[in-house]
Amino acid sequence: MITVMRFKVMSCVVAAVVCVGAVMFAQPPATYDATVAAVRTSEGFKKAMVVLDRDHDRLIEEIITLTEIPAPPFKEAERAKKYLEMLRASGLTDVEQDEEGNVMGLRKGSGGGPLIAVAAHLDTVFPEGTDVKVKREDTRLSAPGIGDDTRSLAVLLAMIRAMNEAGVQTRSDILFIGNVGEEGQGDLRGMKYLFGKGKYKDRISMFISVDGAGGGADITHGGVGSRRYRVTFKGPGGHSYGAFGLVSPAFAMSGAMQKFGRLTVPDKPKTTYSVGVVGGGTSVNSIPFETWMEVDMRSESPAELKQLDESFMSLINEAVQEENKARSTAQGPITADIKLIGDRPSGQTPITSPIVETAAASIRAAGGRPTYSWSSTDSNIPISLGIPAITVDSGGRGGRAHALDEWISVDKVPSLRGIEIALATLLALAGG
Repeated sequence: MITVMRFKVMSCVVAAVVCVGAVMFAQPPATYDATVAAVRTSEGFKKAMVVLDRDHDRLIEEIITLTEIPAPPFKEAERAKKYLEMLRASGLTDVEQDEEGNVMGLRKGSGGGPLIAVAAHLDTVFPEGTDVKVKREDTRLSAPGIGDDTRSLAVLLAMIRAMNEAGVQTRSDILFIGNVGEEGQGDLRGMKYLFGKGKYKDRISMFISVDGAGGGADITHGGVGSRRYRVTFKGPGGHSYGAFGLVSPAFAMSGAMQKFGRLTVPDKPKTTYSVGVVGGGTSVNSIPFETWMEVDMRSESPAELKQLDESFMSLINEAVQEENKARSTAQGPITADIKLIGDRPSGQTPITSPIVETAAASIRAAGGRPTYSWSSTDSNIPISLGIPAITVDSGGRGGRAHALDEWISVDKVPSLRGIEIALATLLALAGG
């Protein structure tokens, strides 16, 4: 169950001092459209867009600079250090790095509005030693991690500077974050710390994750939950000929994999499972003393994920017992060590909630048609806590995420369109 927070937001952009009030709860879409329209027609917003247009080359330079600083899983420190400097230079206050490695800074509001957090993740999926040199062909930039999520880091900086130069004043304080641990076995550790132990954990009322480059029309309002395990099967091992007949971890694991592959899961809510990585053994002529597999299970439904998790635990036990009965345990039985390596909660921010409706209105105002999706992003954590949260992309075009030839386009028109949508959404929510 997600608790939808209700609040009153006044939209006021200070530069030419244009104010429009709007009550942003239990309202039809037209109300959100009117609020966003008031933001977009204000002098402050217009001036901010002029700044973003003028400084687009700087945005590109910062994308390249950050991309070429490696940020493999659990080793984001160098990029975090640079981003901390950039946040400080952008004019934010209370710029700091927390104990988990997240870097952040506050843009102070005039008071009275809810604290809004806006984040882009520092880490990439690519291991240490990956060549992250950016290759440029006209408006196409290619490098591992450039779209997921390095472009978004640079977009946050550009938005901060544009608001500052345009004299935009919000009622809400806005916390800008470059967070660690979004990808893979990072297991959302940056967000778990931010909302569980960080200094702002009880203060953040709304959260926006900016992640990826896809045109700016999609709103991720659902968090796909996941459970990930590394299961290690252990046995006595031995010579493949001389010890033939002893129990084998390989056979136990293969039995477990076959059982896993025969599980039935629903199409709706979408629920999935996979064996992603396997390993073990010492030589072709040995019965392995250890084999292992890493599995991923996901669902839009907490209940379905729990049921799948329980089925998985049961089948591992069955496979071990079957192998111990099938062959000799004279030198010792098969055992299975199950280690949780990933746990992401699921949930959703309702499409009718103010944060989703505002983002949708911003997309419509820019000439787009909003789409709604579920995914596994940093927003999973606040959503699971009942905090209204969405994930939006940073605009532009891109492709091949998580591949060595990942790319984005920095063609100015679509690039600015995505930033325009994000900025209008943020200002409509942050009020004045």
